[in-house]
Amino acid sequence: MIETDILIIGAGPVGLFTVFEAGLLKLKCHIVDVLPQVGGQLTEIYPKKPIYDIPGYPSILAADLVDNLMEQIAPFKPSFTLGEVAQSISKEPDGKFLLTTNKNKKIKTSVIAIAGGLGCFEPRKPPIKGIEDFEEESIVYMVKDPEQFRDKEILIAGGGDSALDWTIELANVAKKITLVHRRTSFRGALDSVEKVHHLATKGVIDLITEAQAVDLKGTNTLSHVVIKHKEKGLIDIPVDYFIPLFGLTPKLGPIADWGLNLNRSAIAVDTLDYSTNVEGIYAIGDINEYEGKLKLILCGFHEATLMVQSAFKRIYPDQKLSFKYTTVSGVSGFE
Repeated sequence: MIETDILIIGAGPVGLFTVFEAGLLKLKCHIVDVLPQVGGQLTEIYPKKPIYDIPGYPSILAADLVDNLMEQIAPFKPSFTLGEVAQSISKEPDGKFLLTTNKNKKIKTSVIAIAGGLGCFEPRKPPIKGIEDFEEESIVYMVKDPEQFRDKEILIAGGGDSALDWTIELANVAKKITLVHRRTSFRGALDSVEKVHHLATKGVIDLITEAQAVDLKGTNTLSHVVIKHKEKGLIDIPVDYFIPLFGLTPKLGPIADWGLNLNRSAIAVDTLDYSTNVEGIYAIGDINEYEGKLKLILCGFHEATLMVQSAFKRIYPDQKLSFKYTTVSGVSGFE
């Protein structure tokens, strides 16, 4: 039996930062994550991708941000259960929660903070017959190491931030990049759209709009992606890799059965402290929903900070919580 003050479900950046904020208030944390390593999407999907909107870092690789967060929380000695699913919860006679994982590990806690990002997720795959035949070698749904595409010919499909960002990042890595999107307008950030159009104008990449991938060719390995253009019809494009980036399909998994107010795969919260309709359970980061919600790491950090203040009052209702700046109080645990 593991006992803790706050049980955090999700070891992504928001879950990790929660440990820091809790540590400032002398609260002990345990983290459960279905992935075998910390970092969530940052580690699993795009460890080598630069992130530009973390305060104080003009640019930082996703994996480096995870490393920094782990260094930041090290003084507070959090414990981890990785590679296991948060399966079920029950209420103990003393009012605390008892969580059981899919491997029957028991964790007793006063507060649960769900920081599961998108929850359990899987890539949205294009409806192309026989696509599974090339998935092991030539089709990549989540870019982890840009060097995999060094001097290769790749076709990226999609019109969102991921497709735009990886087109930009791989432009100086790949031998040739073709970006295919079924519309003329993109859903990504305006700055990224402008950069992609600039690369296309300079001839660094091939940009094909009003088209979509419809077939794959190859004997043992992928040799061509067939796209269907609105005006030109079918076009064969030689490739080494096909990277369809159409987002992720989120699934809450067992959390969906915990009696929480859900809107599709998001958890409704009170923005006062990001509490859910179940007393003692909070939801922070991309997994929650409220009016004006922005799915940014920065916003998750803010939510975690306010959530921990509320959690302290729940755990220690008779103690007065006085807020202090770390520049004044320091960080307990650091020499």
